[in-house]
Amino acid sequence: MTALQLADNIFPSLHPNDTVTKALDLMTEFKASNLPVVSEGKYLGLIKESTINEEENKELTTLDRFQESFIIVGVNATSHFLKAANIANLYDANVIPVVNEKNEMLGTISSGALLTALGNFSGSNEYGAMIVLEIERVRFSLSEINGIVESDGASILHLNVSPHSVPELLEVTLQLNTREISTIIASFERYEYSIAYFNGDESFESEVSANYQNLMNYLHI
Repeated sequence: MTALQLADNIFPSLHPNDTVTKALDLMTEFKASNLPVVSEGKYLGLIKESTINEEENKELTTLDRFQESFIIVGVNATSHFLKAANIANLYDANVIPVVNEKNEMLGTISSGALLTALGNFSGSNEYGAMIVLEIERVRFSLSEINGIVESDGASILHLNVSPHSVPELLEVTLQLNTREISTIIASFERYEYSIAYFNGDESFESEVSANYQNLMNYLHI
């Protein structure tokens, strides 16, 4: 999904001649910590609420006075939407401008829309189970992980690799197409993978297995 596909025109833009009062009123109305400033169709930058909130003469002071404090950042319309997530994180912005090659404003991406897109991208809305592995960097093999999952009749829907607090390790998150993971967990353990977290129906299957074993013991089989 590109940034433009996620963008809309819900949030207003400001003009350098707008007063601080107008800017703060709009930020309050739209629950925005920042808004884009545009002049003659060209994007000039973001102005943050914290930058102008302490201005004493809010009704007369205009935004052009703060132009040196504008945050010159935006995401190109053709960029992947994850670029907007990076900007939101780096600049603590909840409204991300989307621009074209001519630096013209095409819309904005809200933090809410971004969160929804990230949730869909990460597979958080999927029904299947999640397994988080801790793997030594030198041992990481996507083909082996996929082979273990597929050998138990499941498929990986989403896979994410992120740094671990221990430099020599990676954290690998798997989103699967099934919630029945007892055999998959057992397979990873058999291959000596460290499982940091999982959710699914493993506990139910373990309980069924334990009850079956108890019955066999009771019958002396």
